[in-house]
Amino acid sequence: MNSSSAARTIPGETSVEFIRTSCNSTTYPKLCYSSLFSYASAIQSSPKLLTQTAISVSLATARSTSTMLSELSKSRGMKPREVGAVIDCVEEMSESIEQLQKSVEEMSHVGGFNNFVDQMDDIETWLSAALTDEETCMDGFTGNAMNGNVKSKVRNLVVNLAHLTSNALALTNSYASTQTKSP
Repeated sequence: MNSSSAARTIPGETSVEFIRTSCNSTTYPKLCYSSLFSYASAIQSSPKLLTQTAISVSLATARSTSTMLSELSKSRGMKPREVGAVIDCVEEMSESIEQLQKSVEEMSHVGGFNNFVDQMDDIETWLSAALTDEETCMDGFTGNAMNGNVKSKVRNLVVNLAHLTSNALALTNSYASTQTKSP
């Protein structure tokens, strides 16, 4: 066995390259790769596992974002409008979490071709709804009446989550299209 073929058989290298290549089709490839490469040994080269993991990462991030926003809503020194916007955002996060949870659960049941298209349509719809909820969260933070620190903190948290969800949706779309192509 020559050295170039030996290099290709290093455990995990193929998995990492699969993730990198798959992430190149997303809107935020660097974030996609950085959020998924630590799962390479579990994902291997499975588009289904890659998709499941991307959605799960988005769900975990939504949960932690919601927790941080809930804590922020109890902070002292915020204007009533800021508190209201953060509370509204927490509600949007709750809806996003619900959509992401349904997507994770459905991905675990994705199976035969008869149901596959319907299952993937549902998952894509739920991911799109989660993304809309995340974007709606930011609506309350428009304008100059908001404290720059609160606005910036919320924006950083929610934009990161929205980018992860966008990537999960792109990977889901890719998985769905590759599995439903005619032979």
